[in-house]
Amino acid sequence: MKLSEFKFDLPAGSIALYPAENRDEARLMVIHRDTGEIEHKIFKDIVDYFDEGDALVVNDTMVFPARLYGNKEKTGAKIEVFLLRELNREMKLWDVLVDPARKIRVGNKLYFGDGELVAEVIDNTTSRGRTIRFLYDGSDEEFRQLIDTLGETPLPKEINRQVETEDRERFQTLFAEKIGAVAAPTAGMHFTKQLMKRLEIKGVQLTPITLHIGLGSFKPVDVEDLTKHKMDSENFYVGKETVEIVNKALDEKKKVCAVGTTAMRALESSVSASNRLKEREGWTDKFIFPPYEFKICNALITNFHLPQSTLLMMACAFGGYELVMDAYQVAIKEGYKFFSYGDAMLII
Repeated sequence: MKLSEFKFDLPAGSIALYPAENRDEARLMVIHRDTGEIEHKIFKDIVDYFDEGDALVVNDTMVFPARLYGNKEKTGAKIEVFLLRELNREMKLWDVLVDPARKIRVGNKLYFGDGELVAEVIDNTTSRGRTIRFLYDGSDEEFRQLIDTLGETPLPKEINRQVETEDRERFQTLFAEKIGAVAAPTAGMHFTKQLMKRLEIKGVQLTPITLHIGLGSFKPVDVEDLTKHKMDSENFYVGKETVEIVNKALDEKKKVCAVGTTAMRALESSVSASNRLKEREGWTDKFIFPPYEFKICNALITNFHLPQSTLLMMACAFGGYELVMDAYQVAIKEGYKFFSYGDAMLII
């Protein structure tokens, strides 16, 4: 398929600037792939669509405050450093994005806070990318605490407002355990403890994978021919317990639902020769767009995504291109909210 086929007009004001007051009271659109029926619900109604023995696979990655603001040595110029991934823990080497990039060169020292944290630029990677080394002698725990104190919640730029204190808790799922993401697995943000308990009582199992979301998920596609787009690699882990739960559900012809496109990517990157889930740890650059044959999941929970995004392409691959694109037009007409803090869609 072509990039232009995923273009649609998103009205100003459709991107949610804030999440629903209560996590499980965002709106929920339910799409039935077999009939094309579209239902309008509230997220906590999701419990009605799952039964005993079904499995929901969530992403337990934890977002860290990846956006740092500081100053360049000598000139004092203000700079933004976005931490992408840790390259070497011992040497405190990181891949980062910098802004303004033209002013930040190899050899520059960057100061954060009141000088508690200093970094040196040691290499260029892309036009905005740099490799930096933090010059810090304390323990790894103290270093991470400092990043946590000085860093800001990495809300995407499309959420066009100042970051607020509440974002640190809300731009995170209740499943978050393993630090490493620079963006939240947003479909999981709609779950509350009460909703999880209701699912548990019903015999539905929630089981985790880990995929540390990088900015690659949001990288614009700049080629018309989708086969030529390359996704950035993201680190993931699918463990033994999840493999057992998912394969049991598959064997018993139950629902296996990916909670979010990131969970789906991890699952589809861990398929055995017999089309069952297998344990795996590593990196995935899997790019899913129509047509695609899904091996593991028969249900998907996801948010409403931006035009021409790789996340929209995956939703279309799963739900059917025409059905999902038509549903998006219905969502716009009905005033659903889009993007990270927006409403949700269940495709079954």
